[in-house]
Amino acid sequence: MALFLGAAVSSFVRVPRRLIAMVMAFGSGVLMSAVAFELIAEAYDRSGMWPVAAGALGGAVVYSGANALLARHGARHRKRSGGQQPSESEQPGSGNAIALGALLDGIPESIVIGTSLLGGGQVGIATVGAVFISNLPEGLASSSGMRSAGRSRGYVFALWGGIAVISGLAALAGYTLLGDASDSVLAVITSIAGGAILAMIADTMIPEAYGEVHLLTGLVTVIGFLSAFALSQL
Repeated sequence: MALFLGAAVSSFVRVPRRLIAMVMAFGSGVLMSAVAFELIAEAYDRSGMWPVAAGALGGAVVYSGANALLARHGARHRKRSGGQQPSESEQPGSGNAIALGALLDGIPESIVIGTSLLGGGQVGIATVGAVFISNLPEGLASSSGMRSAGRSRGYVFALWGGIAVISGLAALAGYTLLGDASDSVLAVITSIAGGAILAMIADTMIPEAYGEVHLLTGLVTVIGFLSAFALSQL
């Protein structure tokens, strides 16, 4: 929903790129806080250190490998708001790569939301908030970049609409299919998704923020991190 909302705002309102980048940095900090304190910590309490470490590293490896492959086909700058994204004439097939890249970014978040709800809903609520705050600038930046690359408004809305549906199904699958899973299995799955999310932040969100606001990126990211942590303690 946040991605779709960001796309809608970007399509009808000209949002300054520096503002998008600052919100992206803030969202990165919020998402890092959610991964650290709501996901990895919860997984550690369920299963201990080694399953968490193995799951997180595995998730990061899978995400990084898939991201590197998609980057070769034109999806490297899918979250960039400027003119970095290639048009279809410049790199045929880049539109499909960008769509798959957006799906790659969203699936781990959705699985985490679904599995975290199994714990009673408290973690799920915090995680949903973090994902929403981080996804809004993603939708703004990506949609702005797609429009700059010559992709139509219909393409942008169809992409985010499809991602919203698939992500919702992934969250539902995480909730329904793993209802009887053991704590160890849930911990590993959560850690895999958490590692993938951290890799996504480092590979795609932070570069977009730094490219526009430079030395303010770290400060704004820490503000987002602390804001989410403070809210989680209420």
